[in-house]
Amino acid sequence: MNRNYLGIGMAALLLIAIAGCGVVKSVGKNPEGEELARLDTLPNYKDGGFENLAERTDSTVKRNKFLLLLHNRSKITRPSLGLPWVKTDLNTLTAPAPTVVWFGHSSLLIKTRQGNVLIDPIFSNHAGPLPGIVTAFQGTTNYHAKDMPPIDVLIISHDHYDHLDYRTLRKLKDHIKMAVVPMGVGSDLVYWGFDPKKIIELNWNQSVTLPGGLRVTATPAQHRSNRTYAKTSKTLWASYVIQTDQYRLFYGGDSGYGTYLKKIGQQYGPFDLALLECGQYSPNWPWAHLWFGQAAQASVDLKARLLQPIHWAKFEAADHAWNEPIEKLMPAAEKLGVQVNVPRIGEPYTLGDPPREVVWWDFK
Repeated sequence: MNRNYLGIGMAALLLIAIAGCGVVKSVGKNPEGEELARLDTLPNYKDGGFENLAERTDSTVKRNKFLLLLHNRSKITRPSLGLPWVKTDLNTLTAPAPTVVWFGHSSLLIKTRQGNVLIDPIFSNHAGPLPGIVTAFQGTTNYHAKDMPPIDVLIISHDHYDHLDYRTLRKLKDHIKMAVVPMGVGSDLVYWGFDPKKIIELNWNQSVTLPGGLRVTATPAQHRSNRTYAKTSKTLWASYVIQTDQYRLFYGGDSGYGTYLKKIGQQYGPFDLALLECGQYSPNWPWAHLWFGQAAQASVDLKARLLQPIHWAKFEAADHAWNEPIEKLMPAAEKLGVQVNVPRIGEPYTLGDPPREVVWWDFK
């Protein structure tokens, strides 16, 4: 193996080991005591951890995944140019229908007449317990916590570092009215100074209606959770149904393909918009993320009128070209007759408008 790769790998493993010892605040805190006892009564929490509806493992992959990822890293996993972006004043943004602003990866602001929804925000420009492990692409770091409007509800899908970011939440904490998170994730927020009274934990298929009338339902996902390698699946992962006025939106979080998608479509659909991951797939974790192009079939299963791809164009977390996910999704969607909306980072899209179709990702 190249000595540079080995050095990077050893340094990263050392940082993760230090984080796992609790030295780093960003690692968070798993449920314990009464909170842990409460989780132990749930039907999807067994043998000390949460389980997927169809439990799967990566046990067939015998190689060291981390070192394999470094060894096979392609030169085009990071774009050679800064990604195009649009500067939007998020505080003055208004529209008659829900308006979605994407910040790269899975971070989203949804402005509705019933409140501002912020999903899986990560504005610290890296995804990990410490800076320098997984850094953001050029052009994706122009939005910051200070740019956000007052947040009526923060939604977190699961506890992985590229979705639950300590440094971002520390800056946003006093501007968030309520946080809706999967079971167990509230322990991280409390550890970071959030008021427990402003945290709502949901299990799959549980709902909450917020004071402004916005309704949020946690739905199943096929994934896992962990912020250290020592302890896994101690908190839940979820997708979400967001209902505002007559509109229904689906946020998939991180999740592999499964029959649960059709069930969600039947129970909660049809959806005006499905926000589904299309990147960071790897044969090293074949069941935990949608494969290339698979978001199109997932959109059909969900009965979604429009698909917007997320979980791409900010971090290199798998061994594929940075723009390969979108290049494989578009023909798959066309084949199935799925409309796709692909805005630039920071470019607002209002439901009912024509989809954004400018091909801005056509470079290495």
